[in-house]
Amino acid sequence: MPETVDNPFFARLWTVMSAHETDAIRQLRRENLAGLTGRVLEVGAGTGTNFEFYPETVTEVVAVEPERRLAELAQRAAATAPVPVTVSTDTVEQFMASGREPFDAVVCSLVLCSVEDPESVLRELHSLLRPGGELRYLEHIASSGARAGLQKFADATFWPRMLGNCHTHRHTEQAITGAGFAVSGARREWTMPTWVPLPVAEFAIGRAVKR
Repeated sequence: MPETVDNPFFARLWTVMSAHETDAIRQLRRENLAGLTGRVLEVGAGTGTNFEFYPETVTEVVAVEPERRLAELAQRAAATAPVPVTVSTDTVEQFMASGREPFDAVVCSLVLCSVEDPESVLRELHSLLRPGGELRYLEHIASSGARAGLQKFADATFWPRMLGNCHTHRHTEQAITGAGFAVSGARREWTMPTWVPLPVAEFAIGRAVKR
């Protein structure tokens, strides 16, 4: 089972990046959380960027962030969140293995690209939800054409090493349905012009329901 993450370079990089997110990404974060209720599990909380956007209909957020430097920042963000937030430094694999009461929703924001086995993680997340519970996701996804080639090159070379094991060319929505979820609303959004040669310019946002 993976140990707690210690990645000082990525922690510093992500701290800067998350503090300078574009309005487009912040709006997608807000939209991804809109309408949530009850008890929520957030996987890969990072610096706690999502916390300010949780609606007051959420009664509790349990946020998992294994990188200790990021978890410290997430704990600070939790102190000013509009809903109760508890930050765990377990990896998602460790958290799921410990056994928990069911959640009403699971939130994944820019994290399924970095777990070692997304299909297995999604199956476990499915098991942590009550019947009819929701998965809300905002993720990098595999593009097509020339950008797909760029993504594959980045994933095979420098990108995962620099960006906390991020893999840009993953068919995340296929993995979500394969884990037993029914996608009830989804679309793709560009957060920068399509001509910008970055492998993470396109995002998928959606909700899926436990069948």
